Amino acid sequence: MNDEFQNGNDFTSTPDFTSTPDNTSIEQSMAAADAAAEEAQNAANAAAEEAARVQMDYTMQESEEPQIIIQKERGFAHYVGFALLCVLCIIFYFLPGVALTFAISLIPGISLGAVAAWTFSALLSVIAWVIFKIKIKGFKKSFFFYIGLCVAVFAILLAIEVLTENYNLFANIFAMLFGAS
Repeated sequence: MNDEFQNGNDFTSTPDFTSTPDNTSIEQSMAAADAAAEEAQNAANAAAEEAARVQMDYTMQESEEPQIIIQKERGFAHYVGFALLCVLCIIFYFLPGVALTFAISLIPGISLGAVAAWTFSALLSVIAWVIFKIKIKGFKKSFFFYIGLCVAVFAILLAIEVLTENYNLFANIFAMLFGAS
């Protein structure tokens, strides 16, 4: 192979990786990379501090300024519906007492006026609820059982109304409560 060099044949030479490269360029590139990383870290810290300051300014601004709450006004139907639900809930609550009062008023010789019927019905309903409250632990659980009793009484009254075609049960109950009988 030595002869070929002497003959003047051109060969492409491959670089020799066994020789030591210049260390100064590597050190300079590493120093530049470290400086860039440090600058990036400083920029990230500055951004985090700025975000914390903006958040603090925002919370301070929130606490100092009054909040404006815009609420849509409700229409007449909303209030009528709410009043109707309240009346129905009250009637439903007193339904067991009303049913018992009506059953008592069917006994011959006993006639109740409207005020007496309402008072007796309310008293019986409150006593029934107190019994449920005492016997069943927990307000929510006793409330659900009393609602179940009200639903059962309403179902029984509805079944009696439907099964007896000639006897208008609900009309007679209303007549008792409003003093028409």
